[in-house]
Amino acid sequence: MVENYDIYQTPFNSRYCSSEMKYLFSPRNRFSTWRKLWLWLAEAEMELGLKGISEAATRQMQEHVEIKDDEFAVVAAEEKRQRHDVMAHVHAFGLVAPGAAGIIHLGATSCYVTDNADLIFLRDGLNMLLPKLATVIRKLKDFALDHKDLPCLGYTHGQPAQLVTVGKRTCLWIQDLLMDLRNIERARDDLRFRGVKGTTGTQASFLALFAGDHQKVKELDSLVTKKADFDTVHPAYQISSQTYSRKIDVDVLSSLGSFGATCQRIGADIRHLAMLKEMEEPFEADQIGSSAMAYKRNPMRSERLCSLGRYLTNLPKNAIETYAGQWFERTLDDSAVRRICIPEAYLCADACLILLDNICSGFVLYPAIIQRRINQELPFMVTENIIMALTAKGISRQDAHEEIRVLSQQAAHNVKVDGLENDLLERIRNTDFFKPIVGQLEQLLDPKTFVGRAPEQVAEFIQGDFALLDKDRQAETTKGEEAALTNGEVQLALNKYLAVTSTTKIASVHC
Repeated sequence: MVENYDIYQTPFNSRYCSSEMKYLFSPRNRFSTWRKLWLWLAEAEMELGLKGISEAATRQMQEHVEIKDDEFAVVAAEEKRQRHDVMAHVHAFGLVAPGAAGIIHLGATSCYVTDNADLIFLRDGLNMLLPKLATVIRKLKDFALDHKDLPCLGYTHGQPAQLVTVGKRTCLWIQDLLMDLRNIERARDDLRFRGVKGTTGTQASFLALFAGDHQKVKELDSLVTKKADFDTVHPAYQISSQTYSRKIDVDVLSSLGSFGATCQRIGADIRHLAMLKEMEEPFEADQIGSSAMAYKRNPMRSERLCSLGRYLTNLPKNAIETYAGQWFERTLDDSAVRRICIPEAYLCADACLILLDNICSGFVLYPAIIQRRINQELPFMVTENIIMALTAKGISRQDAHEEIRVLSQQAAHNVKVDGLENDLLERIRNTDFFKPIVGQLEQLLDPKTFVGRAPEQVAEFIQGDFALLDKDRQAETTKGEEAALTNGEVQLALNKYLAVTSTTKIASVHC
């Protein structure tokens, strides 16, 4: 017998993903779902008066709807003989439900079970991912609010730029994740059921079963769709070929691939901030950063997030090319690639969300380092304010510009060539030209005067107008007034997920 250690194991299963997502795409769940679909078809056909289907037969099917371990060997042997996976499962199901053996798969084609099951998995998988994504947004929201007033250097072109705040930068990530939330919600809400369509989508076999009764065929389609728990607002697709359109896979995987790009963006920002020693991901007490350099605190979770995000971003290409390569009513070259890329897209998104949850639950900020980096750059940034202060004292703007230009270049030489600290402010204090405004320097250098409306933007984006009220006014506000004022974009998006995002549990990650 071959042990698991002797065969390839996908890291998604062994290292990265949640149990519920691994189960969703497991053989047991897949083939048990096929059996449910056969049961629902038989029940619906019986309810519509089709002769030859008994309650005893559907009861046997119900009793054996979950495939058992020993049945997998039966299926494997039968598939080897028949070279057809669906018919092998029809055979195995009939062995444990002999009273139904003659009516299992009645009127159906293989895609009745394979495609409808896939649509169920697509829907259920997105329903698993969305609350996890909302939880990440909620944790980032709390972090952003806690640090909405903390100034830090902004960076454009990778170079120091005008100050922002830690909370404002976090809102850049939140805004992108909200787009992912909406994209994934829309992809889920657009999903429909393939339903009962027959070999080429015409329902001809079912029309024959019901002796040309079009209404009963339509009712059969509707009944099975309802049994599969698809929303009545989004019933079965009216038009299909043998398969549901592979454009649907493109739509769903594109929303997940876009989320993968967001993961790369956030992970890269965290890695750069760790390089600058301004912020780090969680680092546990016994964690080892390097096998050789014992002092290191490598951002390995954010690096893994970028790696998995990159893989996820590239998966939609498989769905796009598969859709583009389909012929007429269907070709089977879609099968093998879909068996791989669809589960992997969901497993990869799940892994990314587990990582994001863990990282966002334990950010480590270093305010002293942040302030030191501000102090290194702020003297250059304040020069425009100094010029304005001098002109207010009646001094020529051009003269002020020239004086401060010379001193700035001298200070820059100190920093870049000699490796010294930025001494521009000291040079300004020691130059007679600037004596009229020396007493204002501390006020001009207050970092909070350089962040614009960043704190207010954070509050408005997350909480709406309620966050802008002072604490006394908030305490006096009635529940109704608070509800009307709490209309921030983030909070509105999270309201539907309150039950699942209120937990403080932190997702654990593999070492």
